[in-house]
Amino acid sequence: MPTVRIPPVLRPEAGNNRHIELPGATVREVLEGLVSEYPSLRNRIFEGDDLPQFLNVFIDGTDVRLNEGLETAVADDATVILLPAVAGGS
Repeated sequence: MPTVRIPPVLRPEAGNNRHIELPGATVREVLEGLVSEYPSLRNRIFEGDDLPQFLNVFIDGTDVRLNEGLETAVADDATVILLPAVAGGS
């Protein structure tokens, strides 16, 4: 089953989990499973039917936007990494 790595900024909304195993053959299926289990993450993970611009999603180090986006295939032993963009400064 694929593993989703939850970044620190999203952990409070994901039951303080660092990693969550979820079934799914595509990025969309895995992330739908995540927001089904933790509904408060939906507006952080999805913007309408797509990924928000500020959220980067990687499968084993490869940006899904360079593949098929949410329809990118996910292997059973894959690690899906959620990486929200961080802005700041003065």
